[in-house]
Amino acid sequence: MKFCFFVKIALFGKATIEYIKGGGGSGDVHCPYIRNIFEGFKAKEKEGKTAVYMPLVDFYKDYVEKESVHIPTQDQINATWDIVNAMEFCTKRDDMTYDTFASMHVKEPAVPEELINSAAEWAETAIITISRFSAEGVDRRPQGGDYYLSDIEKDLIDKACKLFKKVVIVINSGATIDCEYFAENNDVDPILFTWHGGLEGGAAIADILTGDVNPSGKLVDTIAKSYDFFPCKDDFWECFDHLDYSDDIYVGYRYFETVPGGKEKVRYPFGFGLSYTSFAVTNKVCLESDGKILAIAEVKNTGDVAGREVVQVYYSAPQGKLGKPSRVLSAYKKTKLLQPGEKETLVMSFDINSMASFDDLGKVQKSAYVLEKGTYSFFIGTDVRNAEKVEFEYKLKEDVVAEQLTSLCKPFKLEKRMLSDGTFENLPTGEESYFYAENKPTGAVAPEKEVMFDKVGEEISIDEFVAQFTLEELMDFVGGHAPTGVANTGCFGGLKRLGVPAVPTADGPAGLRLEPETGIPTTAWPCATLLACTWDPELLYRVGQAAALEVKENNFGMWLTPAINIHRSPLCGRNFEYYSEDPRLTGLMAAAITRGVQQEDGFYVTVKHFACNNQEDNRNYVSSNVSERALREIYLRGFEEAVRGGGAKSIMTSYNRVNGVYSPNSYDLCTKVLRNEWGFDGVVMTDWFSTGGGKGDTALCMASGNDLIMPGGGIFKAEILRGLKAGRIKETDIRRCCANVLKQIFASATQREYIDRCQDSELV
Repeated sequence: MKFCFFVKIALFGKATIEYIKGGGGSGDVHCPYIRNIFEGFKAKEKEGKTAVYMPLVDFYKDYVEKESVHIPTQDQINATWDIVNAMEFCTKRDDMTYDTFASMHVKEPAVPEELINSAAEWAETAIITISRFSAEGVDRRPQGGDYYLSDIEKDLIDKACKLFKKVVIVINSGATIDCEYFAENNDVDPILFTWHGGLEGGAAIADILTGDVNPSGKLVDTIAKSYDFFPCKDDFWECFDHLDYSDDIYVGYRYFETVPGGKEKVRYPFGFGLSYTSFAVTNKVCLESDGKILAIAEVKNTGDVAGREVVQVYYSAPQGKLGKPSRVLSAYKKTKLLQPGEKETLVMSFDINSMASFDDLGKVQKSAYVLEKGTYSFFIGTDVRNAEKVEFEYKLKEDVVAEQLTSLCKPFKLEKRMLSDGTFENLPTGEESYFYAENKPTGAVAPEKEVMFDKVGEEISIDEFVAQFTLEELMDFVGGHAPTGVANTGCFGGLKRLGVPAVPTADGPAGLRLEPETGIPTTAWPCATLLACTWDPELLYRVGQAAALEVKENNFGMWLTPAINIHRSPLCGRNFEYYSEDPRLTGLMAAAITRGVQQEDGFYVTVKHFACNNQEDNRNYVSSNVSERALREIYLRGFEEAVRGGGAKSIMTSYNRVNGVYSPNSYDLCTKVLRNEWGFDGVVMTDWFSTGGGKGDTALCMASGNDLIMPGGGIFKAEILRGLKAGRIKETDIRRCCANVLKQIFASATQREYIDRCQDSELV
């Protein structure tokens, strides 16, 4: 697609120079360069498509250079973290963390009025970039300069609208912000939400705004007219000790499209997105076939330039006794690049049983997924709001139990939850009680003569191999080890006596993260939310393939990604690492990138954070109090898809508690649902330092089904030993964990080349 035009532009916003490529924490990537917005448009200027007003660029260059001297060094930041981590969690600690991350980037400056005037005399178009930075360990805040616009940003928009013929708003943020100040401003032309675009983000923005690329993204979150309109707004800030998920299954569009009065609170609906061309979606049909619902639609490019469109399918289930969202995303598909006048017929499908609701209270059938009797309707369109009802309906005369399960992660402290009409129902509460099954001995016996690891599967089984471990080796093996090579997050495995290689791991959700001192830069990919906005699993598969090559090149066995927690609140500081407010979209994207990485034999992802890590404030102690229904239908669904559909072989538990139990200590999560229900046969590891020190029971991890304590170390071994002596766990629990870890290493080491690399690097 090419537009034939030349335009003079004025670039406003510090991101002109200091473009925010991604968020902070484990999601940060040390890349070789960052293409800022000015550099993107400078390339277009060389192509004769634009001319950039340089005095304004020079203003931002000078400002960023001058103010960057106040950005703390890594040593200064580390010193602050030492102070913060030594404090009990409190408002002061949260403020210090927030301020420290904020100090890593310069503030938005006020532009001198005479410079704005001179820019308007020279240029016809103002491009104003609103940039935001967030990071793990702290949440965003509903205040100016964060979720809301600052007074400086509002003033700049006001002045630009008065002086320029055209005003373009670009949002460079890892999560949604309030758009009300410019959404209905008739003097504002296009609004481009670019999220965090990675190391080539500035170039991508210029590609789109000059028409070299036709945008085809769709929102993966609802943008409301105010933060106050989110149903979780009060729960999110109630206290640091617990977080009540009283909005239940009504998250994102499930709330806004269902609860009376919710639709009027939406600025941009879920699935919404514009293009430089137009499309007609016609011949929309649904039908039943072999336990599935098939959805068919014809898409025609009715505009003047080539483009792609996303067709989305939603269902509406009868309210019945359980209550349901008015619409739920069930399937979607993206067209190929359609030329003007070109058509494509899309065929989508989903299982009928996927429309079932989980009955946690026994209103129909306790602890079962049920399809309640009544009429199921279907909608096809290009976002949740404009999807039109098709003629076909699926009808049930009687309730159907789609799947009988058992109770897990019962909430003992959640007093109420939302219903579809916006009212609340009371939930049973009581004293906490938990169950742990006993791991039985395998009966395996160690061979008389020592057998090395490379003979597993030939001369010895995994269990027989584990039988050779001493107790000291067992306790050491279920912990991580110090980083080796260029690994920044440590290794697991490694037992020189028996020739077991150590598997190096590396962050993170936006690209392979190596420490700067290694001198090895890696690719900073667009943040997960932006990738999800493509609605293109095939693209994410290719991202996974490309990332796997970097994983392989740098001698890693495991990449600690994807992160797939739900965007319950727009203020979660880690939303940029996560995909969407919708679990179906999240799961399909996570499964795609998982398959892309794992197509490289011997290389694996670690899906995280399992589960309900939807708030960063006090994440090491906070309890996510959530109903069994919301847990299964919303917060576990993406993980289930990554395991069953993506073949994920490693899961990382979260820092937080789930209904009072730390996730690595939760037998319900790590064993009952993950292994017994989903058939997961890989490794479960803790997040770093997420047990011990009052944040969990390290020994209990072994009984719950959490195999690896990361990053390991003496304190964890001591706690495991105390657990053994106290009888809280048995040696058979540890042997089971070691066997799971060895299976993962064996799968990673199937390629002889991998074992050789590990041994050459002295990783055993």
